[in-house]
This record gives sequence, C-alpha cells and structure tokens, in this order.
Amino acid sequence: MACRISELVLDCRDPETLARFWCEVLDFVVLDRDDDSVEIGARDGFGGSQPTIILSRSDDPPQTKSKLHIDVSATDSEQEAELERLLALGARPADVGQTGEESWHVLQDPEGNAFCLLKPRINPV
Repeated sequence: MACRISELVLDCRDPETLARFWCEVLDFVVLDRDDDSVEIGARDGFGGSQPTIILSRSDDPPQTKSKLHIDVSATDSEQEAELERLLALGARPADVGQTGEESWHVLQDPEGNAFCLLKPRINPV
C-alpha cells in the first residue's frame, strides 16, 4: 500500500487573491470555498489527476522562509515565455541566494511565497 498527496494547504492572508493567482498559473478552477478558505484544483476535482490546493486564511505573521515550496514547469511554451506570463500574472522575482547559473527561476506569489519555474517542459495532464 502507498499514500498519494491529495491536498496541499497554504496559509495566507487573502485566500481569494491567491486562488485567482494560482488558478491562472496552474489552469485550476475553484472547487470549494467557505468563509476562511478556498480549494482549487484540476477540473477532475479532489482525488483526480493532481493534488488540490487549499488556501486557508491565517492571521499569523508569515514565516521568512517556508520549509516547502512549489515547483512548476511550463506545458505549452518555453521557459522564458512562461516566465513573462507568470510575471504578468503578479509573480515577482525572488532572491534566495541563487548564483544566476541555475536553470530555474525563483519567484514569489502575491503573498511572498517562493516557487520555482523549472526549465523542462512537461506534458499537460
């Protein structure tokens, strides 16, 4: 037997804003929402092709560096074109000590959560 990642939970100040951002980045849709959280995921929903992401409202101060971050890869464009798209959506470049020789770009979402755009393209789900 084995487990499978079904959900990722991200604490945030503004679930709706982050839901819009990550839906655009990942081509996800809103699956559910309540007063304090928004669940987004692939169109096949919870338990489907990809884990869902729950954006959960938290008033706790953000951590300076999370111990977990998301890596994304473009599915239908080259890395540089995807970088431009992500920046237009509201991502910002982030400096986490990279040398400039890396094959990936380190970015932040609108709340400052770091994520990486990897170079290899992958097939869409």
